[in-house]
Amino acid sequence: MKELIIGSHVSFKNDTQLLGSVKEALSYNANTFMFYTGAPQNTNRGQINDALTLEAYKLMRENNIDLANIIVHAPYIVNLANSNNFDFSVSFLINETERCSLLGIKYLVLHPGSAVNVTRDIAISNIIRGLKLILDTNYDVMILLETMAGKGNEIGRDFEELATIINGVSSSKLGVCLDTCHISDAGYDISNFDEVLLEFDKKIGLDKLKCLHINDSKNERGSHKDRHENIGFGYLGFNNLLKIIYHEKLQNIPKILETPYITYDDNSKERIYPPYKEEIAMIRNKEFDKDMILNIRKANQT
Repeated sequence: MKELIIGSHVSFKNDTQLLGSVKEALSYNANTFMFYTGAPQNTNRGQINDALTLEAYKLMRENNIDLANIIVHAPYIVNLANSNNFDFSVSFLINETERCSLLGIKYLVLHPGSAVNVTRDIAISNIIRGLKLILDTNYDVMILLETMAGKGNEIGRDFEELATIINGVSSSKLGVCLDTCHISDAGYDISNFDEVLLEFDKKIGLDKLKCLHINDSKNERGSHKDRHENIGFGYLGFNNLLKIIYHEKLQNIPKILETPYITYDDNSKERIYPPYKEEIAMIRNKEFDKDMILNIRKANQT
């Protein structure tokens, strides 16, 4: 079996940029990672520092991290489905694909959008039109539509909606990022993942699947709530997630953790700790640590 491609969300700070992201990923013993090129809650973006990018490449080569497996995530507030902000969303995402290209990163994960004050059909039509404009560039960047939980008016709540968009755009630069929490919250039974994968292949095609977000869920299947949980501590369960992570058909696909930070008290102040090093260790060892959260809290309390 090939080496597992596993990592997590990491930060991308203006003063360290990609170099800082690589260093953070290495601190988790990861060999891939995902980041926003700015704050996820806004569209403010700084200039890419080429010197920091080259230093990051060197550090990645020294630690066997393949640039082809690194993922950028677009900010949540961009909404191609919304008619009112359509032009801005298209313009921003064209600029974001350019930033990915400057960083040498091939994949940009995007939430398809939400039907705000429009019907779902119009929302999907807007998304198709927007993606055609965004992908009609010379940038070698693939947009990956993320599977969504179906919260509110989210588009992408099932494979059929994603297939409609993908078929409507008809571009080799459009793929899918599958989120385990989201598809469970949307109603798919991940305890029978082979059937889920078969349905995905029939409706979209496994060749379109380029990234996996590995998250447990705080909610039962079909809840449509989208609340991530730490690996093995939610309704999906450690063994079900492990089967997905090590699935023979998904060996070459990067797996990215987006699980919650652990809260703990430090001198009466609430602080947070990223659990990715511990979760990646559990996944690599294929052994669930039921005391992981408790031990993290104890280790960080003073």
